[in-house]
Amino acid sequence: MRLQRIDHVGYAVEDIDEAIAYHRRLYGASVSHREEIPRDGVREALLAVGESYIQLLEPTRDDSPVARFLARRGPGVHHVGYGVADVAGTLADLRDMGVRVVDDTPRHGSRSCLVAFLHPKSAMGVLVELVEDPSLTAEGALRNG
Repeated sequence: MRLQRIDHVGYAVEDIDEAIAYHRRLYGASVSHREEIPRDGVREALLAVGESYIQLLEPTRDDSPVARFLARRGPGVHHVGYGVADVAGTLADLRDMGVRVVDDTPRHGSRSCLVAFLHPKSAMGVLVELVEDPSLTAEGALRNG
């Protein structure tokens, strides 16, 4: 198991268009990908920062994890996504080490990636997303081999 990169930092936001305008105005960032993920109850916008992203997440329903986060904590950093070559293998290795997981098996996330979350109680208080990006896994494995 080896982390390949920081894939993204996820921010919970109340208004995605306002958050995009903020990042555009302050940092000159532009949207490289937008998607709605009905299963997770969010709209996302990805802003490229080098080879990583800022992921803006706006809830589309009141019972989504991001909506609950906003209700408890307000807008801000929600999670960190780490790129891995094999999310299923990494998840299994971490579970074998006693790490508490949110997802027992990988699931489909945005950009056709496979993802799985680790519980903050097992990750130094941070919600961690493991991300397997099929467009990068072969390249990343060669680079970090």
